[in-house]
Amino acid sequence: MVIIFIKAKQTRRVNVITLFLVQEINLSSCKGWHSVLHFSKQIFLFKLNCVCVLKKYKDIEGTVKIEEVNGDELVKRFAEEMEEMLGRKMKAVKRLAEAAEDADLDHEYNETLEFDYYNSMLINTVDEDGNPVPLGGEFPLEENEHFNKLPVNIQQSNIQVPTNVYNRDPDILNGVFMSEALNDVFADNFQEDPTLTWQYFGSSTGFFRLYPGIQWTPDENGVVTFDCRNRNWYIQAATSPKDVVIVVDVSGSMKGLRLTIAKHTINTILDTLGENDFVNIIAVSICLLVEELHVKGEGKVKKAMKESFRILNEATALGQGSLCNQAIMLITDGAMEDFQDVFQEFNWPERRVRVFTYLIGREMTFAENVKWIACNNKGYYTHVSTLADVQENVMEYLHVLSRPMVINHDHDIIWTEAYMDSVLFNTQAQSLLLMTSVAMPVFSKKRETLSHGILLGVVGTDVALRELMRLATRYKLGIHGYAYLITNNGYILSHPDLRPLYKEGKKLKPKPNYNSVDLSEVEWEDSEEKLRTAMVKGETGNLSLDVKTSVDKGRRVMFLKNDYYYTVINETPFSLGIVLSQGYGQYIFIGNVSVEEGLHDLLAPDLTIANEWTYCETDIDPAHRKLSQLQAVERYLTGKEPGLECDMQLLQQTLFDAVVTAPMEAYWNALMLNVSGMDEGIETAFLGTRSGLIRFLRYTGIEKRIGKSFLTSTDKENMFTLDHFPVWYRRAAEYPAGKFLYYMFFGEIDGSVMSTLIRMASVHKKKGDILQPCDTEYPSFVYEPSVKETNSIIKCGRCQKMFVVQQIPESNLLMLVVQADCDCSKQYPPITLEPEEVRYILMKSQKVRRRPESCHSYHAQVRISSQMLFLHLFMLLIDLISCEIL
Repeated sequence: MVIIFIKAKQTRRVNVITLFLVQEINLSSCKGWHSVLHFSKQIFLFKLNCVCVLKKYKDIEGTVKIEEVNGDELVKRFAEEMEEMLGRKMKAVKRLAEAAEDADLDHEYNETLEFDYYNSMLINTVDEDGNPVPLGGEFPLEENEHFNKLPVNIQQSNIQVPTNVYNRDPDILNGVFMSEALNDVFADNFQEDPTLTWQYFGSSTGFFRLYPGIQWTPDENGVVTFDCRNRNWYIQAATSPKDVVIVVDVSGSMKGLRLTIAKHTINTILDTLGENDFVNIIAVSICLLVEELHVKGEGKVKKAMKESFRILNEATALGQGSLCNQAIMLITDGAMEDFQDVFQEFNWPERRVRVFTYLIGREMTFAENVKWIACNNKGYYTHVSTLADVQENVMEYLHVLSRPMVINHDHDIIWTEAYMDSVLFNTQAQSLLLMTSVAMPVFSKKRETLSHGILLGVVGTDVALRELMRLATRYKLGIHGYAYLITNNGYILSHPDLRPLYKEGKKLKPKPNYNSVDLSEVEWEDSEEKLRTAMVKGETGNLSLDVKTSVDKGRRVMFLKNDYYYTVINETPFSLGIVLSQGYGQYIFIGNVSVEEGLHDLLAPDLTIANEWTYCETDIDPAHRKLSQLQAVERYLTGKEPGLECDMQLLQQTLFDAVVTAPMEAYWNALMLNVSGMDEGIETAFLGTRSGLIRFLRYTGIEKRIGKSFLTSTDKENMFTLDHFPVWYRRAAEYPAGKFLYYMFFGEIDGSVMSTLIRMASVHKKKGDILQPCDTEYPSFVYEPSVKETNSIIKCGRCQKMFVVQQIPESNLLMLVVQADCDCSKQYPPITLEPEEVRYILMKSQKVRRRPESCHSYHAQVRISSQMLFLHLFMLLIDLISCEIL
């Protein structure tokens, strides 16, 4: 077992320096327990450590200032910086949209156009004779740090076309040729804002132009299923929020392949819905999965249609749902009933609810009726005869819903919820990065198409949420503080307690619905949802909560008083919150030393700083991207890189901490040279400061070390990260000054003793409040400090054993002596600290959501006219597959 001894040095609830020692203890021998009970030598060494640091601190104490943190000002400043960063991304997207529309205006469609472009699937490949394949050719690629070390071409973009789309179709060739004009804009955007990541144009015809260009990797079957038109950023930008009711005909004729196609159609429709949309399914229990559909009785489609209109009308009357577009999706293999009286009662003459119909199967007997339903309710009819038809046919409804927005030329900018792009990236490290996208629709400005509303596609760019959260600088939030982001619907974009991944074998995978975790599911002390409601509404304010927070992977619990500050990020649907704990989050400690003195001590071999923090910005200049934070700081302070943008307040604190802790290096080295200075088994001595600085010295080689990963880059719990301070730092900060803290848990060794202590109320098992969906329950035990000593007898069948417990002064340790000749393991299994996931339950009530500010659900030109009716009669005569009403 490895035991960590911790002692904190404090001043006015501001943690200055925390000193540590790691020692291996053999609990199976009396000698090991003797070591645990007699720490006089280690305590003496710790006191010498403190003396060394305090002496140096006293020498420069006159330069120290302690300032109170203003949470309201801090959250507003963070929000303004995030608004500025996100604003740069929006400007880049606007430039792309303008360039695409101008390029289309200048382009004349050519049915016989011949044009070779770089297809991302075919670049750098040759045929059997060694010649470049068509649409391939040489396309230089080079690994780039900024793009997650992917091989890219930052000089130009290239094109991805889904496998089910012909890559030389005239629509594709004309669109690709037209959008070549975006190459210069991509490069200029990246030059102007080097923090930009992927920029792209998704065409309504199916091709995807991506900058920088990459080599696209197909799946194991050599197929590329990625279709930009199915992506959330495309769908949200192309349409306004919507309420959708899906009516499924599950009568006796809907069986076999027809039922399979119907299920796939439902799933595809659901995939096109975003977090601002609302949906219901008629004739299917809301608790059932689509896979649980089954054939039953005679189809009563007419009754279901009436119920659909009632649902939508009631939502409008009560101010529920999206209060924007409304649509009914009818999935059937035939419509024998007459629906005219239903439409006259509920939808005509305004036709505010669009009806889209999907005729399933090869049978065309009832095609005319199904077409009539859609064409008389501003909808779209499609015939789905095979599974391969589903994807393309379902997408057509989005173009119909986009018509009012396109005719008005309303260029709304949208932001997506958090997501992981497991399709675009082919390595785990890249695909598991949370990001959000900003996107904007692109319309045709040609005079002959203005009245029809032609959507050319959508342009966008991605923003890594990790980079956005760097702006909420960690050191300003205190030891237990943190920042978080939520959407207008209360879903988490970023939060330290968001755990979106699970382990399957050796691989990490995203959890189902990982991007729709509600704020109330992690900030569960906000039982009345005052915090959530205020943030969803875009308000600015603060409140305080008593919270229980877990550390050390849920094995330890701390009780804190947290102050929450929140505000909206302008021009986005996001709200930012920060948490400052009362005590260490209330003050900031500022010291001042010369650069020369601080730099000398900062470059000591035993020192490192938090590489996930931003001391200096290394992502702006490509030449800086390979520098570690310590290297960047050194080059900036020595004048080698004066152009680096650095956080001067953080550098000042780091230099001060380096000077104050400098005596530890010489002291630890002296102990190492003195063979009798350290007890056998001591592995590491180390200290940490609130500026992210760590000093440590290893006393044993890695082959003899028990804690091999301790204080390494893989040991996130014990390092300064973007999300948290090390667990040892956080625990020490809440422990009384001058006392020692040790890491141990006895319940896993002897469940009989732990069970008896709980029953005697010497140890309390903490109980949480009512658990919310997706919560994780962590067992936690707290010893009653008023009990200095206790004992008891445990009966275990034919034998019994006695134990005695006594507190060890000036520590969090208990001395436990147990009679060892009676085995109680069968009656009392070990008590572990393993967490338990709570199964998801449906919400009892709808939570508060903030609707997007814009809605495009109606335009005067989107109406039924005699000309359009004549056109549809003609279409019926020639038996075309689809019709649409403008």
